[in-house]
Amino acid sequence: MSDATSNGPGEIIVEPSNGQPANACVILLHGLGADGNDFKPLVPVISLPSSLAVRFVLPHAPRMPVTINGGMRMPAWYDILEMNLGRRVDEAQLRTSAARVHRLIDAEIAGGIDSRRIIVAGFSQGGAVAYEAALTYPQPLGGLLALSTYFATADSIAPSEANRELVIEAHHGSFDPVVPESLGKEGVERARAMGHPVTYRTYPMAHSLCPQQVADIGPWLASRLAQD
Repeated sequence: MSDATSNGPGEIIVEPSNGQPANACVILLHGLGADGNDFKPLVPVISLPSSLAVRFVLPHAPRMPVTINGGMRMPAWYDILEMNLGRRVDEAQLRTSAARVHRLIDAEIAGGIDSRRIIVAGFSQGGAVAYEAALTYPQPLGGLLALSTYFATADSIAPSEANRELVIEAHHGSFDPVVPESLGKEGVERARAMGHPVTYRTYPMAHSLCPQQVADIGPWLASRLAQD
């Protein structure tokens, strides 16, 4: 991938390294307290075929008070009201963030990328937004990558018919002290019950990424974005 360039204050754009115009896109949402730069180092180490021209969009969350952190202002996609992450979050704020992801997808489609060649991905809090954004988008997407996260709006989501069978790849650390693996598994089971094909992978790590996981992400993205 090429060097990232800023698209205003909202996100980092990493264009394809092969010099070709992008014909696919991955929108990757960071976790609580981070920003789009958090995953910038990940992009060049994801092994993708040179034939794929994939643009990575790394948005920055707005700064807001976070209840579980004593009201401290920090980058966040939504407020977390209790440590029981799977139950008490500010769903209105989460959906506002999901609507922002929808606008990013809209922009990629307007630029000529087929919606089915767009992947929505997210880590932790960003993953909860990714669940909501991907499953409610009104045009068919290429997939959802859920990293160390949970399905916060499983009880209230209004899924889009276009993405009723969206393929989901979910990863979680078996030693995660921030988002317990049980929450990740619960989200996976809820998504499966809704009819989504879900592949679930676990890794011996905490609330982070690990080399084996990164090695698995590349082939999955390639399989979802492969051109006929």
